[in-house]
Amino acid sequence: MLHVGCHLSSAKGYEAMGKVALSIGANTFQFFTRNPRGSKAKAIDEQDISRFLKLAGDNGFGILLAHAPYTLNPCSADPKVTRFAAQVLQEDLALMEYLPGSLYNFHPGSHVGQGVEKGIELVAAQLNDVLSSGQTTTVLLETMSGKGSEIGKTFEELAAIIERVELKEKLGVCLDTCHVYSAGYDLVNRLDGVLEHFDSVLGLERLRAIHLNDSMTPFASFKDRHETIGKGSLGEQAFINLINHPVLRELPFFLETPRDDAGHGQEIAWLKEHYRA
Repeated sequence: MLHVGCHLSSAKGYEAMGKVALSIGANTFQFFTRNPRGSKAKAIDEQDISRFLKLAGDNGFGILLAHAPYTLNPCSADPKVTRFAAQVLQEDLALMEYLPGSLYNFHPGSHVGQGVEKGIELVAAQLNDVLSSGQTTTVLLETMSGKGSEIGKTFEELAAIIERVELKEKLGVCLDTCHVYSAGYDLVNRLDGVLEHFDSVLGLERLRAIHLNDSMTPFASFKDRHETIGKGSLGEQAFINLINHPVLRELPFFLETPRDDAGHGQEIAWLKEHYRA
C-alpha cells in the first residue's frame, strides 16, 4: 500500500489533521510539534489524541512524521541557540510519546563557521543528551541541500553524527528528494546508484521516511527550493520511479511542495494513479 501524506497545520489538533488527511486522500501526514518559527509548544490534549488514534486505526493510517521547528540549530556557535535546541528536543520527544511509535524529523543545523567536524560533534552531543532507551519515537536526521554551512549535505556527514551517538537504534534518516538532488545525488538518472551509496554509508535500514519534493533549481545547485511534483528539475518520471522502487515503495512519503491542502490532494491522487500495487 502507498502511504502518502503532506504537511498539515496542527493548530486545530490531531483529530482535525486526521480528518483533513482523509478528505484529500492521504493516509498519513507530517506536522510541526510547535510553531515552526517560534518556541512554545501547544498544550497536550489527551482526548483529542485519543480520538485521532481511533480515527487513524479505523482508516489504516501509516506512521506519522513530526517535524522540529526550523529555528532549531543544535550545532550553533551561540550557546543560547544550542540551549534552545536542547529544550525543544527534550519537550518534543516527551510529547511524541503520546503518539507511540511515530517518527520525529529535524534538520541537523548549520555550523556557522565552526567547521563541519565541530558541527557534527555538537549535533551528536545534543542527541546523546536527549535520547532515552525507553522512548518509542525514532528520531530522523534529514538530508540537506548544502546551502551555506548546513550539516547533512552528504550521507557521510549523517553517518558521522550517528557514529557518535550511543543509542544508535533510536536514529534514522529522512531523505528529501529536492535536497539530495540539489546536493549532487542524481535521483533522476542514477537512482539505484544513489541508493547503493546510501546503503554502503548509512545502511538502508536507517531510511525511514521520504520527503517528496521537486526542485525549482537544477541538479547540484546546493539550493533548497521546493517545487510541485513534476514541475521542477526532477520531473514526473523520477517520482514514478521513486514511489515504485522496491527499496522505497513501502516507506511513508510526505509532500512538502508549495501547494494548499486541495493542491496536495491533487498530487496525492496523481501519486496513487502511478503507484503499482
